[in-house]
Amino acid sequence: MSTETTASVSTHILDTSVGRPAGGVAISLAARSGPDAEWVALGGSKTDADGRCKDLPALPETTTHVRLDFETEAYFANQPTKQAEAQQDAPRVRDSGAFFPEVAITFAVRPGEHYHVPLLLNPFGYSVYRGS
Repeated sequence: MSTETTASVSTHILDTSVGRPAGGVAISLAARSGPDAEWVALGGSKTDADGRCKDLPALPETTTHVRLDFETEAYFANQPTKQAEAQQDAPRVRDSGAFFPEVAITFAVRPGEHYHVPLLLNPFGYSVYRGS
């Protein structure tokens, strides 16, 4: 949870190619204390069956930027390929199961605010936004 001196982060993933949550996706969290500071790995987690990641590590008080790394390649490698092949303009054979083997999202934070960052994912693209 955020406090007056810290921000907090949560996320979830929806696989828009099937209209369902993306469970079992590994997520790493890193933070830095300014635009020129080094990234510090804080840990990570995996999405649950509802596509939610409820146990990301807390952010340090000095955090100004956050990076979420979503490991999407393993997720798509375990999905049936017929979903993409059924699309008219999709390739007949997918090499790795995902065009984007990982998705890295970097954003600025302010103390005292909560940042919910949903990822809308499909084998050939993604979208992200600040949720509520």
